[in-house]
Amino acid sequence: MSNLELTMAGVDYDRFVAMWDGRVRVEGIDLNFLAMPVEEVFYRQAKYREFDVSEMSLSTYVLTLNDEKPPFAAIPVFPSRYFRHQSMFVNRRSGITEPSQLTGRRIGIPEYQITAGVWQRGILADEYGIGLGDIEYVSGGVDSPGRHEKVQYDMPANVRLSQIGPEETLSELLVSGSIDGIFSAHEPSCFGNDPDVVRLFPDYKSVEKDYFKRTRIFPIMHLMVVRAEILQAHPWVARSLMKACEQARSLAVDALAYRSSLKVMLPWLADHLEETLEAMGDDYWPYGIDRNRHVLDAFLRYSHEQGLANRRWAPQEIFAPSTRSSFVI
Repeated sequence: MSNLELTMAGVDYDRFVAMWDGRVRVEGIDLNFLAMPVEEVFYRQAKYREFDVSEMSLSTYVLTLNDEKPPFAAIPVFPSRYFRHQSMFVNRRSGITEPSQLTGRRIGIPEYQITAGVWQRGILADEYGIGLGDIEYVSGGVDSPGRHEKVQYDMPANVRLSQIGPEETLSELLVSGSIDGIFSAHEPSCFGNDPDVVRLFPDYKSVEKDYFKRTRIFPIMHLMVVRAEILQAHPWVARSLMKACEQARSLAVDALAYRSSLKVMLPWLADHLEETLEAMGDDYWPYGIDRNRHVLDAFLRYSHEQGLANRRWAPQEIFAPSTRSSFVI
């Protein structure tokens, strides 16, 4: 019997490479891998459902669970994780040197619902007491004009949010002083070009290490989703994909530790890896529900508190049934 043919879209991360170069086979599946920028994957999947399997924003996926018939089912594979203190930027002419000074300020965000923003607002609330209504948010493209929310939802009443002009960008507004900061998923173009645009946490690595030491949270940004109709017809697909992703991730971890030559173009890769292991332990990028339950629980709480999720989901509820547990020999 022939294998099931599926198309998977995502970034060509090291943790995916072994699945598309043939070293890892997905049981029962011939996988056509489409490597493309993550913004394109998210847009095409959220708006047009173009791919059988794809990487997806954790926040966008949780929003789809508000639908009467959710279009996707997730597997607990997390290809993107990111500490988010480092992507909060301010104009120091605003006089902001610490999080407590954000109250009453205008902060630019690409979209209210993006995963990075959910984490950033949650961290500010939990760690620094900055409530959801304490900041006035403005949304739009960070460096290109015309960005809008990818998915529709009811904006919470206690959120102050407005859209910037159709020809404006958040970077330009930050430089001009029209807004006081930008909370984004990446560095705005003005950072490094305007000396007054700085990180809210200049020593972000130390702050993030301390955050992880206290909370054990390495924020999850993306997960993997399968179109719901595929799992309805072939329930085994979720487990096959999860096994293959685990195997590919293990090979990527082994490659980072290879020392005969550098597999990645970083001269001090060994030192960076040693620093990461010392701060976070050997299992610093785990897949699966159990090893990530506290991380998922924090995010799902934030999503509900910030008016995105219709209810407070439990971590095991948001994943395909066959990925919620595993057999033991």
